[in-house]
Amino acid sequence: MSQVGCPPVSTPLAQVLKRIAAPPLVCAAPTERCESCVIVPVRDEAELLEQTLAALAGQCTPTGVPLDPRSYEIIVLANNCRDDSAAVARRFASTHPYLRLHTVELTLSPAEAHVGRARQLLMDEAYRRLYRVGQPRGVIASTDGDSQVCPHWLFTIRSEICKGADAVGGRIFTHPTERAALDPATRLCLLRDAGYQYLASYLQACIDPDPFDPWPRHYQHFGASFAVTAEAYGRSGGIPAGRTPEDVALYRALLRTDARFRHAPGVQVTTSARRQGRASNGLSAQLNAWSASGDTVQLVEPVAQLEARFGVRRRLRLLWQQAQPVNDCDDGVLLAQELQVSYPWLAGEVQRHQPFGLLWERVEAAGPKRLPCQPIERAIELLRSRIAFWQSRRACPLRAGWS
Repeated sequence: MSQVGCPPVSTPLAQVLKRIAAPPLVCAAPTERCESCVIVPVRDEAELLEQTLAALAGQCTPTGVPLDPRSYEIIVLANNCRDDSAAVARRFASTHPYLRLHTVELTLSPAEAHVGRARQLLMDEAYRRLYRVGQPRGVIASTDGDSQVCPHWLFTIRSEICKGADAVGGRIFTHPTERAALDPATRLCLLRDAGYQYLASYLQACIDPDPFDPWPRHYQHFGASFAVTAEAYGRSGGIPAGRTPEDVALYRALLRTDARFRHAPGVQVTTSARRQGRASNGLSAQLNAWSASGDTVQLVEPVAQLEARFGVRRRLRLLWQQAQPVNDCDDGVLLAQELQVSYPWLAGEVQRHQPFGLLWERVEAAGPKRLPCQPIERAIELLRSRIAFWQSRRACPLRAGWS
C-alpha cells in the first residue's frame, strides 16, 4: 500500500486504510495482470446467481473478442445466506477454471447484516487487491446477485475510465418479463419515474453541462452497475456501511471530492423487478410503495424548482472558479438570496479551499428543504417544454440517445 502513503487520521483515505488493516477476505493473490475487480454481494440468490456469474464470465469487447480472463477477477460474498448461494458460486468456479472467481461466506452480526456493510467489505477488499498489484486506476466494479451485466459491460467501463472518468454509473433496466408481471398501476409508476428522472437529467445537461459527463447520459448510480477507480474510492473514504442506500452515499462522497463521474449509457445491466427483495430500501421496496399507494397522485420535485437549482448551481460554480475574494458587486449577493442563505456565510464558503462538490452539498444543506409537490404527469410535460426551450438556446443534442 506504499502508493497511498500515510494520510492524517481524520481524512477519508485514512478511514479506508484503517478498515483494510483487518484480515483480507480473499487469501489468494490477484494476478499481476488484474485491472478490474468485480464484487457481488449475495444473500439467498441461489436461483439467479448462476445467470449473474455466466454474464460476468462471458465478458468481451463490442466486437465479440473475449476479455483476457487474467485481467479481471470476481469476488462473491455470500452473507447470512439460508440457501446454497455459496455452493452455486463454487460449483460455477469449478466448471469455469479459467475464471478468477473467489467465493467468501460470512455471517454478519444483526447490526451489520445488510447490503451496505456487505458491499463495503467487498469494495474495501477490491481496493486492497488492486493496490497490491500496483493498479491505482484499476476498476472496482459492483453488481448484484440478481442482475446480469451486458456482454461488454466491463470493457465499456474500462473505456470510460481510460477517457478520464474516475467513476461510472451504468444504466439499469428491469427484466422485461418481471416488469410486465407488475400490476398496471405499479408498472406505470415505474415508467413515469424513469421518464421524469431521464428528462430531469437532460435538463441539467442543458443548463449546467458537465464536460466529464456529456449527453447522451442517464441518471442512475446504483450498486447493480457502479464502478470506481481504486484511487478515487480511497480519496472519497469509500462506501459507508449504513443501512441508507450505500450506493447513493458513495456517489455523494465521490462528488464531494470532485471526482469525474460518468453516467455511461453503454454500461448496461438487467436486474430483477421482483417484489420480495433482499435490501430494505432497494427497488423492490419502491415497487411495493407504489403498489400500496393506490390512486395517490405520484408527486415529484417541481420543474421550476429543478430549473432554478440547475441554473444557480452553474452560476455558483463560475463564482467558485474565479478563485478570488467575493465582494458585494459579484453575483454572490443575488445567489445568496436565491439559495436562501446569508451572503456572508456564502462568501466565506466560496473562498474556502474546498472542492466544488463539497461546497454545493453544504449550500444545499443550509438552504430550504425541497419537497415533491408536483404531479409527475404535469412535470414530464413541463420538462419536455423547458428542454425544447434550452435546446433552442444552446443547440443541445437532444436526439442523441433520446427515448
